[in-house]
Amino acid sequence: MAVPKRKTSKTRRDKRRTHDALTPPSVSTCSKCGEPKRPHHVCEKCGTYNGRQILTVKE
Repeated sequence: MAVPKRKTSKTRRDKRRTHDALTPPSVSTCSKCGEPKRPHHVCEKCGTYNGRQILTVKE
C-alpha cells in the first residue's frame, strides 16, 4: 500500500487548492427592460434575447 514518506506542508496543500475558490456568477443587464440577467441567456423578465422576442412571458 502506498504511504507518503513526508507530511504535506500547509503551503504545498494551499498552493494546490488555489483554483478551488468559487467565483460569483457574471450578470449583465437586459437591453430592453434593464433587469439583471445572465449573459447569453434569454431574459426571464421580458423574454427577449439579442433584441428579438423569444418567449412569451405572463405578467
